[in-house]
Amino acid sequence: MKHHLAVSPIACTGHGICAEMLPELIGLDEWGYPILAERDVPHELAALSRRAVRLCPTLALRLEASNAERRVPTGGPRDPAGPGSRRGGGRSGGGRTAVSH
Repeated sequence: MKHHLAVSPIACTGHGICAEMLPELIGLDEWGYPILAERDVPHELAALSRRAVRLCPTLALRLEASNAERRVPTGGPRDPAGPGSRRGGGRSGGGRTAVSH
């Protein structure tokens, strides 16, 4: 099974341990936050990538299945502001109707 690295930008606080553990796949920006390689983790780096995930102090780093192996629900994503929803549906003016007396 192929995997790639992912990081939660909310959880990450920029310790940089991941980049020290896995410089082949993780770099750091000017503030010390990770920049991940946009490719699958090679087999020879799988153990190191799992270790980097385990050592992340904020649990921000994770391994995810690659796109080809993810299970995606059928029917595709729905637009929450599409027709028939309460958040849009093509109305203008915030959904209010003008009434004249």
